[in-house]
Amino acid sequence: MNRVYVKTGRWLAGVLVCLALVACGKTELPPASKATLAFHPSDECHVCGMVITDFPGPKGAAVAAGGVKKFCSPAEMLGWWLQPENHRADVQLYVHDMGRSHWNTPDDEHLIDARSAYFVLGSGLTGAMGVVLASFSDAQAAEKLARDTGGRVLRLEDIDQKLLGQATAMSPMSH
Repeated sequence: MNRVYVKTGRWLAGVLVCLALVACGKTELPPASKATLAFHPSDECHVCGMVITDFPGPKGAAVAAGGVKKFCSPAEMLGWWLQPENHRADVQLYVHDMGRSHWNTPDDEHLIDARSAYFVLGSGLTGAMGVVLASFSDAQAAEKLARDTGGRVLRLEDIDQKLLGQATAMSPMSH
């Protein structure tokens, strides 16, 4: 009878250790504060090192347990995030809502979750280096820009490294 208790005790201890390890891997990040996400004149793009506020158009920010990484454009942020080592569900992605912001000076009060955003590719608008993705919280605002400029509306799941590379090769340098 004593062996049964020992085996059961070891089994339960093993289950508890496994549960503890699983729980450790699922740390919830608190929502990022507006102050943490705000873009300042001294902020440099995590990818290209350019001063972020030197360019018009929406910016991007990625928040993870290690802190905030800021980007001069949604395309730079998504290019970074789509790399296998960065493509994690625990990374929160933010972009400016250009339906509520002026193109030349995006308002940090209007940052939205990139996972729910509508992106317009091929609008001809000037932004940071590479492809310009105009980001919107409202599908109708994105569709209007696409209709008016000949662009097309995409969702986050439509964007991959190949698309960003093709669009960059086809777009003129903005700076």
